[in-house]
Amino acid sequence: MSLSRKRKKELHKLQKSAGKLWEAQQVVLAGASNVAREAGRQLGHLNREQVAPVIDDKYHQYLEPVVDRVSPYVDSSRKASKHFLDHTVVPVVGGAVGKALSAIDAANEAGMQFATKRKPEPKKKSSAGPIIALVLGIAAAGAVLYAAWQTLRADDELWVADDPLASPDA
Repeated sequence: MSLSRKRKKELHKLQKSAGKLWEAQQVVLAGASNVAREAGRQLGHLNREQVAPVIDDKYHQYLEPVVDRVSPYVDSSRKASKHFLDHTVVPVVGGAVGKALSAIDAANEAGMQFATKRKPEPKKKSSAGPIIALVLGIAAAGAVLYAAWQTLRADDELWVADDPLASPDA
């Protein structure tokens, strides 16, 4: 099938505008990647400097005396929980975040190569592995945060009243 000159010119213009759009998207993605990386770094600093000391202080002030009185088995369960978090959850979440950042870097590199060559390359099949790992990492982090929240929240319904409730007259 042959195309008319007019259609060929229109297709050529469309191809040029698509190339310009792709370059602009790669620049934006590179900027977003840098901002996300710096935000993660700043969040880590904030956590170490502000959040962790307050949580540690409140834990030692309020929970540790109660936990030490409750059961002699608490220490072993605390050690088991810490071991689980340090050896299972943290490596999985770290790996997922690392894979996501490497996927973003690979996309940036591919975009820069595309922008410099200016000719389309055959598409490669993309893998869903990094995306699945990222989703699982976020879900694991959410589950850990939810469990910590459930453990540390104040629940007034758990306290037993000293006086028995009066039964209603029938």
